[in-house]
Amino acid sequence: MMALVIYITLKPNASDSEEVVDATQAVETAEMVVKLDPLDTSSDLWKAPSDDEIPAGTLGEEIRYGRELVAHTAEYFGPNGSVKHLSNGLNCQNCHLEAGTKQWGNNYGSVASTYPKMRGRSGQVEGVFKRIADCFERSLNGVAPDSNSREMKAMKAYIVWLGKDVKKGEKAKGSGIFNLAFLNRPLNPENGKKIYEAKCQSCHQADGQGLPNAEKTAYMYPPLWGDLSYNHGAGLYRMSRFAGYVKANMPLGASYSNPMLTDEEAWDVAAYVNTQGRPAKDLSKDWPDISKKKIDHPFGPYVDPFSEEQHKFGPFQPIQDFYAELKSLKK
Repeated sequence: MMALVIYITLKPNASDSEEVVDATQAVETAEMVVKLDPLDTSSDLWKAPSDDEIPAGTLGEEIRYGRELVAHTAEYFGPNGSVKHLSNGLNCQNCHLEAGTKQWGNNYGSVASTYPKMRGRSGQVEGVFKRIADCFERSLNGVAPDSNSREMKAMKAYIVWLGKDVKKGEKAKGSGIFNLAFLNRPLNPENGKKIYEAKCQSCHQADGQGLPNAEKTAYMYPPLWGDLSYNHGAGLYRMSRFAGYVKANMPLGASYSNPMLTDEEAWDVAAYVNTQGRPAKDLSKDWPDISKKKIDHPFGPYVDPFSEEQHKFGPFQPIQDFYAELKSLKK
């Protein structure tokens, strides 16, 4: 069920030292939107532990430091980082919202319960350290810290603590990214551009380069493309991941219980953002068994007859049906 309502969207105020940008020129704007149904009405979604559950002593200090690193990664590992200069200046929580605790916000709720695990992309059994390293190398377009470093151990301790109440081998409801239903057509970047201009660029800017904080040390709103954004090996470069992520979390103020984009808008804006220029990564060692590639992995070769274009823009259901049939024939 949908209802037409009027929302007043409050735009952030720039500091005196910042140049005037679109996001700060309009203090209040009224927009006509459609009130959409919640994505999930479950009463048993994963919820992050509270601070009073952080243990005392050395482990508690390590967990708190790990959370600080996730929330303010750029201060420690960005271009002017205090520990080492390893990343593009994004924070982990630019993708893993609220330091990896937001329901359906790409949270870490089920990382500890599902790792170590075999992953098709690497063809190896991966642990939590590898998961963190991949984020540094792909989403932060940088170099991973040494797994023996204090910082990597702290981030792992924090992630493991977040998932302490999830049974090993299980994935909690509300963890990770929402799986959005496929469209029955190819994605439309041109329509996505219109959605971006109407609902995204006031924060992420017309050029997609985001909005830095007053000190220029991190981003209030991260760049979605360009040299300082995630590279084409990142998870969000897959259309399904980006679409599910923005459906449950964007634009500012949206959540799984209060989505502000229709499914078609989410998919099309994913297509627009992910057809803009961004850093490349050597993916030659990814997917050693190409039959394990995700159906929306946009780079061939594949074992199926579908083109790279269809793997990137869809429609995806025929590809999924092909693999389902292939799997049934192997039984």
